[in-house]
Amino acid sequence: MRTIKTGAGAEIGLDGDLLTILETLFQEVTVRHELERTFEDMMREITHLVEQMDPADQRRYLVESLFLNTVTYENERLAAFMRKLPQEGDSTRG
Repeated sequence: MRTIKTGAGAEIGLDGDLLTILETLFQEVTVRHELERTFEDMMREITHLVEQMDPADQRRYLVESLFLNTVTYENERLAAFMRKLPQEGDSTRG
């Protein structure tokens, strides 16, 4: 399995698991900077990781990222819709 490295040297195996990359980004950027990271810090690290991937890995992780973001978006939309529905026993129901 191919690996890539973060700017700090942490290795990430490219096994198609996007959550591994997300967890590593969280640890290496957010936690390492004690939650004081910026948009630029995260974008720089993401760019650094993507530049180490070959086109096939870039495509695979883009597809997985789009899928994960679509599911997250759908869940957020559904949660917003559910919050608007009257709850059982709600006195605003007619």
